[in-house]
Amino acid sequence: MKAHISLPVLAAVILSNFCSCGGMKKDSDTGLNSPLWSVRMAESELIRNPYLWMADFVTEKKWNYTQGLMGMAMIRVSQASGENRYFTYAKGYADSLIDGNGVIWKYDMSNFNIDQVNPGKMMFLLYDSTGDGRYEKVIHTLREQLASQPRIPVGGFWHKKIYPNQMWLDGLYMGAPFYAEYALRYEQPEDFQDVVNQFLIVARNTYDPATGLYRHAFDDSKMMPWADSITGQSPHAWGRAMGWFSMAIVDVLDFIPADQPGRDELIQILTGMVETLMTLQDPQTGGWYQVLDRSGDAGNYIETSCTAMFAYSIFKAVRMGYLGESYLTVAERAYNGLIDNFITVDDKGLVTLTIIIICRQKIKCYFPGFHPSFRSKTLAGVIALASLRLSCRLHFTLVSGLAPGPVLPYSA
Repeated sequence: MKAHISLPVLAAVILSNFCSCGGMKKDSDTGLNSPLWSVRMAESELIRNPYLWMADFVTEKKWNYTQGLMGMAMIRVSQASGENRYFTYAKGYADSLIDGNGVIWKYDMSNFNIDQVNPGKMMFLLYDSTGDGRYEKVIHTLREQLASQPRIPVGGFWHKKIYPNQMWLDGLYMGAPFYAEYALRYEQPEDFQDVVNQFLIVARNTYDPATGLYRHAFDDSKMMPWADSITGQSPHAWGRAMGWFSMAIVDVLDFIPADQPGRDELIQILTGMVETLMTLQDPQTGGWYQVLDRSGDAGNYIETSCTAMFAYSIFKAVRMGYLGESYLTVAERAYNGLIDNFITVDDKGLVTLTIIIICRQKIKCYFPGFHPSFRSKTLAGVIALASLRLSCRLHFTLVSGLAPGPVLPYSA
């Protein structure tokens, strides 16, 4: 079951394989006429959704991880292309939800929803660019949430209050890079070990030694219908969840000191994950299946958001030296497969992704043959980010040129 949708994770991987290199703008690199997929996707989103809060089929503005990812990607494209309207687009979302006292509209900390921490990463970029204290107030608010976030007994954050005792791979992307960047910026080095431990806890409890993959989630209480009675793991390895996990690792490493205990283990987890993914990459499309441990089975299908996420993660890991250059062919095959097989451009130049739609954490979602009714989230943002990484490869040496703007060496 395919759907033609607007782009929100896929534009952010394409929006980022161009962004942090800098120095590539030409007079023709504007709007829908740009030769760069990152710019064309950014422009398509502006046309399709005049306000960022509208992305992902939203009918009422809300503080949401999708818009946080898209906003961050738009700012990166703005920095690299010199087109200020992408920055203005992202800033407009923040300003529509943050009042003059730095209070987030309808945000309720007591929900302890770790997804709502993700827009905090965009707040760092906005604060660096404007010096507006409202953004810093939001940053501190989201850090306060993490200080109170419920945990399982060994210290891992619950995904949400309504999902007690559960850790999802997704949650590492939503919370950990923000947590680590806050620790670096505000000189709280004692928090780095807690950040690393979040990864080690979820990896230890979701890893499937039979496949080398990571299950979507685990329930420490083993009470959920989908939870294995012994391990607490969800039934299968979900490509999208592993995509979030891989992006979380490459992004959090920007802020973790080189001598921090456990940092090398994160790189080992990433390396092992990519080694396994190489054996599962579809030879025809370059993509990966929704249910990774049932790749190729009847009813299973290529899932474009996880494909974009893996491409982004591998491109960045190679550029930052976590993986060797030989892995680039895997990322390039995935990225080119997305462009060749899942992107359409209409007669006006508007870019649209043809995508297999995805589902939330429900037991039936894990089995091939189930085609869920939920629409894709955040794809445009991830594609944009991947595109930025690829353009770095095409235009510059592998490890040169960090993103302009922020005072920290963030390189997404």
